[in-house]
Order: sequence, then C-alpha cells, then structure tokens
Amino acid sequence: MALLEIKNLTLEFGRGANAVRAIDGVSLTINAGETVCLVGESGSGKSVTALSIARLVPTPPARYIAGEILLNGRDVLRMSKSDLQKIRGGVVSYVFQEPSASLNPVFRVGFQIKEALKLHRPDSATEDEVIRLLKLVGIPAPESRIKDYPHQMSGGMQQRAVIAMALAAEPRLLVADEPTTALDVTIQAQILELLIDLKQRLGMSILLITHNLGLVGDIADRVAVMYAGQIVETAPALDLLRRPLHPYTQALINSVPKLGAEAQRLTAIPGSVPNLGDVPTGCRFHPRCFKAQPDCSNKVPELVEVEPNRWVRCPYWDFTS
Repeated sequence: MALLEIKNLTLEFGRGANAVRAIDGVSLTINAGETVCLVGESGSGKSVTALSIARLVPTPPARYIAGEILLNGRDVLRMSKSDLQKIRGGVVSYVFQEPSASLNPVFRVGFQIKEALKLHRPDSATEDEVIRLLKLVGIPAPESRIKDYPHQMSGGMQQRAVIAMALAAEPRLLVADEPTTALDVTIQAQILELLIDLKQRLGMSILLITHNLGLVGDIADRVAVMYAGQIVETAPALDLLRRPLHPYTQALINSVPKLGAEAQRLTAIPGSVPNLGDVPTGCRFHPRCFKAQPDCSNKVPELVEVEPNRWVRCPYWDFTS
C-alpha cells in the first residue's frame, strides 16, 4: 500500500520570465515499510522534492504549479495550516545533513527532544521517554547525555540525537536528506546501520536523499534518479546497480571508485548540472550524454516503463552503436 504518492508535481520559484522551475513533473511512490533512495548530483532538485512532501518550501517565493502530494491518501497541497502541523513530525519527519544546524546551541539536548514530544505526544513528554528515545538511537549513558548541550556531543552523537527528535512523534515516513555528509566515514556507516535497524524495528518507511550511489545497495528497496528537476530513472535497487539503463545513471555508477581495482583516474561526467533557470532544450542531459543523438536537443523525452517496474526517460537507453 502506498504511504506517499507524488503525482506530476511541478514547483517554481519566482514569476513570469524570471521563474525557475525547480521540480518539473516529478512522480514518486513510497510504500509502507519501504526504503526509497532519491539520487542525483547537487542542484538536481532532490531536497526541494523532499521538503515539498510536508509543504516546507516557503510560498512565496515558491509556487506549486501542478500535481498532487498524497500522504495517507490526503493531498498535502490542499491541507489547512492545522492539518499540516499534525503531519509535520506526526506522519513525516526530517533528518538533515548538518546536525549542529538542527539543534539549538543554547538548549540542552534532552529539553529539545522533550519539546518535540510536547507537540505531538504530550502525554509522553517525560524524561523517561527522552531517555528511551536516546537509547533507541544508540546513545550511551542517556541518563547523563540528556543534560548535554549540542557542543558537548560529537557529530555522530548529534545526528543520533536529531534522529531521536525525529522519531519522537512516531512518524510513518522518515526523510533523511544527506544525513551522513557532514560525518566521517566510520560514523557514516554507523548512522546508516542505525537507520536500517530503526526501519525494521519501527516498521516505518524511509526516503533517503543522497548523491552517493555507493550507499544504495546497503539500504534501498527502490531507487529514483533525479536530474535537473526531473526523475530520469526508477528501478528496484539491485536491478539498477547491476544494469543501469539511463545514460545519466550509468555515468553516476561509473564515477564511483571501485575497491580492489587497479589505480586509475576516476571517470568523471563532463560538464555540470544546468542552471534550472536555463535548462537545455529537449533532453536536459543531452549536452553531457555519451549516447546523445541529433534529435535529443529538441525532442523532450517522456518517463516510460521499458521493463516491468523500470521507468526510464530516454528513448535511446538500449542504443549500443
């Protein structure tokens, strides 16, 4: 059963000739108990898509032009302010990439978690519940750590505290936006293992946003690849990693370093993600694409199901010569 359905969502910043279309016809589904990874380079529109789920993108300057965001079957774009307050945290919670920016430096960590409990589960806003949440996310000696200020915790401990705060309202969907980027490699692995464990224990769904395809195989059930405001490929995670179909997905996977391989230069994707205020005509990836054909510069490709459960925005995905 679908917990989240985003249907043909289009969002712009600004108006008239200066409008920037940050999301263009995005569709994405997350089922109950499923982990979906949203992958793409910086500037692809991943974070704006994620923030739109709970309508956290300020309007103005943003405008939702078209589409639906169905959360538990209800359209978020039609919700009142009171309904939005209930789903923010209560149904969908967020974990962002810089934990120190998510924690108020002048309040103790335990106080901040208790504040989240007061908003969504006031009957459970006790010190015992705060300690339970800190234990749940693997913070040692939580009885004493609840008195810590954020600066007294390491980056990994801060991120665990932020996850505890996100779980305080017992959400059904956890959106993790680059949650390991600001952490060192060993702590990154611990946070990912924690997310996998929490998903299994709590039965929630996860939307993990990342630019690192190396993380996908460990955590994801399905993957959606995003480029310049559009979804260009969706597939089951293992199928996508074993046989990527869209040229952009292939280029992303080829750019990931291979363990055990002989030392060689990494394969870079030429060029950069286009400015969303000035995207190329036709296929948005064609200026960087190794499979580009003459008509790619003027023909806009559709997202098409080319195999069961595999959708690709490229008519030349199987072109080999």
